[in-house]
Amino acid sequence: MAEDFPRTVMELERRFSDESACRAYLAALRWPDGFICPGCHGRENWAVRRDKWRCPACNREVSVMAGTVFQDSKLPLTVWFRAMWQVTSQKNGVSALGLQRELGLGSYKTAWTVLHKLRRAMVRPGRERLHGLVEVDEAYWGGEEEDVRGRQTYDKALIAVATEADGAGIGRIRLRHIPDTNRATLHGFIAEVIEPGSTVQTDGLQAYRELQGYVHDRQIQKRQPEDAAHLLPRAHRVISLLKRWLLGTHQGAVGAEYLQDYLDEFTFRFNRRASASRGKLFYRLAQQAVQVAPTTYDALGKHNP
Repeated sequence: MAEDFPRTVMELERRFSDESACRAYLAALRWPDGFICPGCHGRENWAVRRDKWRCPACNREVSVMAGTVFQDSKLPLTVWFRAMWQVTSQKNGVSALGLQRELGLGSYKTAWTVLHKLRRAMVRPGRERLHGLVEVDEAYWGGEEEDVRGRQTYDKALIAVATEADGAGIGRIRLRHIPDTNRATLHGFIAEVIEPGSTVQTDGLQAYRELQGYVHDRQIQKRQPEDAAHLLPRAHRVISLLKRWLLGTHQGAVGAEYLQDYLDEFTFRFNRRASASRGKLFYRLAQQAVQVAPTTYDALGKHNP
């Protein structure tokens, strides 16, 4: 399927004014080369209802929404499409309260759930790892803590940051909410998000030592803390932008239990910051929403609003 997306909100309203148009669009995104049964991978199908097909090989009925972010949702797809447009057309995103007001949703809980499900879809399955020169650092999110030394943290959340170099600028990024700065945790993060053989720049934290499979460039601070930002400038710039976004768009009201979802949204936006079309971001989000497994409201976490 060639990249096909609305350019304006008027075009969105015109193209996706009913459920059938939304289903057809999602079907083309999910099966760009034609229907494939998720059970037996057969390609033959019979249309049995307006949104379901039956595979004659295994007799399985398949809905375009089954196995996607939209599975079991009571919201019309037209509302989901407008939510995706709101999320991607706003430069800095939208809060749950803002989405509720914009779409006229009946409850804050509904808006909150929609946003968190869409944030889960912002991580593309099988995405490529960073490569080349990559800066790795850690950051903290949360309030001030007393009687805490060094990199210990009791109430603050820890974030691992990997920032790919693009010449003198910043390429792609990866962010992960981590439980600690132990060697196994940091080495595991690096292995997950950075291609082996790349050059990994870190500070002098002992936990980064003995890094295997990479060219490890440890940057040692000679003064505290004046030169810290100069050692890993790209990582520090990303950390600064992330905190500004969390404080601005979400007024800092981001708890540790949902922090990874917000990190995924920031990553999605940052890595596509050069896109000339907001409609293309809508297209990417819709494309990934039919590839990501469904998540129930209860599974989003025990601290739901």
